[in-house]
Amino acid sequence: MRSFHLGGSQNTRLQSLLALTKDRNFRKNFAVALTAKMLGLLALFAVLGSVSILFFHPAQAADTVPTLADTSKTLTSTINAVNTAWVLIAAFLVFFMQAGFMALEAGFARTKESVNIVVEGIVDTCLCGLLFWAFGFAFMFGTGNQWIGMGHDAGGAQYNYFFLQNMPETWGATGVPLIAFWLFQLAFADTCSTITSGAMLGRTGFVGDLIYSVGVSGFIYPIIGHWAWGPDGWLYAMGFLDFAGSTVVHTIGGFIALAGAMALGPRLGRIFKRDGGGLPPGHDLLLASIGGIILWFGWFGFNPGSTLSAMDTQGIGRVATNTMLAACAGGLTSLLYVFPRGKKWDCGIMVNGFLAGLVGITAPCYWVSPTGAIAIGAVAGIFVVIAIDFVEWLRVDDPVGAVAVHGACGIWGTLSLGLFACGQYGLPTATGADNSAKLLVSGLFYGGGTTQLVKQIIGSASITGATFAVALIMMYLVKATGLLRVSKRGEEEGIDYHEHGATAYPEFPMHTAGS
Repeated sequence: MRSFHLGGSQNTRLQSLLALTKDRNFRKNFAVALTAKMLGLLALFAVLGSVSILFFHPAQAADTVPTLADTSKTLTSTINAVNTAWVLIAAFLVFFMQAGFMALEAGFARTKESVNIVVEGIVDTCLCGLLFWAFGFAFMFGTGNQWIGMGHDAGGAQYNYFFLQNMPETWGATGVPLIAFWLFQLAFADTCSTITSGAMLGRTGFVGDLIYSVGVSGFIYPIIGHWAWGPDGWLYAMGFLDFAGSTVVHTIGGFIALAGAMALGPRLGRIFKRDGGGLPPGHDLLLASIGGIILWFGWFGFNPGSTLSAMDTQGIGRVATNTMLAACAGGLTSLLYVFPRGKKWDCGIMVNGFLAGLVGITAPCYWVSPTGAIAIGAVAGIFVVIAIDFVEWLRVDDPVGAVAVHGACGIWGTLSLGLFACGQYGLPTATGADNSAKLLVSGLFYGGGTTQLVKQIIGSASITGATFAVALIMMYLVKATGLLRVSKRGEEEGIDYHEHGATAYPEFPMHTAGS
């Protein structure tokens, strides 16, 4: 293994810097200064929209750009009861995925960090709900400019989405009350925040988790998500497509998770494969597997629900079928791909494999055939194993595989739309599918050339790069306050007992070394 050394002068400066960091007053002043700067940065985000309205013209989508239900162009006050019920049922299914995430992460974690996972999952949901109510939804779905929403509708400042005040009756032309659409989108935002915690479990301080969760749910997810899903976002206007969130939810969540894991560093005692160790086994594969199946079930709200229309019966059926087939293919290919390594059928890899298939099909699910869905899921099942190995090689401690499953496979799913869109389907509308010629989406493998693929590459690369850069800055700022990571003593005795005064298994003695 190669080793790299600083030069003499650099080494002296580094030693001086390290000596300063041992001074308590220096650390305190440094933390206060950085905290103030971080708060200033958040305040800057809050006024970004107001400033940008003065200097940028709103982005205008071309008439031929496929847009989900043309929600930004047409307003209606007519409530469609069937569509409303469908969207609410889908929202409930997506919200139930939180139980799946908690079970999955707890099962892949050690016994002494299980309670922490549950508490963080619940408090992240509470925070996300209030932040999305106050301003997150306005930043994401309000009309503003190509970078950030400012709460009003496409007709001007007539409506104000902040704090859900003065809202129009429906979300665009869908016939779904805007407040029902808000609940559906809140469940998506909550999912993104929860993805992040999976790669950071076992060593994140609870206060640090609260701070970065505000940044994720209140600013990073809604502002960057506006680019792709906002009514005047620049990627939306370009024709970038992400039906249910391979990029907007999963890639954003996965790369925030990567930034957090890098800023935290590995858990105490973690030895990576290239150093002669490997990923410590989870304490309860049964719990993890049940959590994975709950997520699979919830995905039938995630993907079919994104039609926002119960009237698009063929579309809902196709999306649900594609979701199922991709998950099946991903689970099997991951299982078969790792079998030659140890001649064992790996349960944990199979769970991450079908989750990878689900993440992969989330963006293209409306526009691909069942055959395409199987191909997308099969590739995702192999790709997730390669990505897990790569993250391990980078010496990034990701206990649940969040970066590989959501980050890497989110990219694959987004790009796969530009390959496998079969050219037969357009868009869902409030009354059914609109399959007019100008809205049909075709990928490279179906005679569509590279047009859509290039848009998908631009969109995925832009959101991935921006998310990772902003998240890395945020995580290191929180780290500088000394709040991101729990103390060494707290990690050794168990983050559950140290942070929450409780253990998941009080009947059994605690083993602090690797338990």
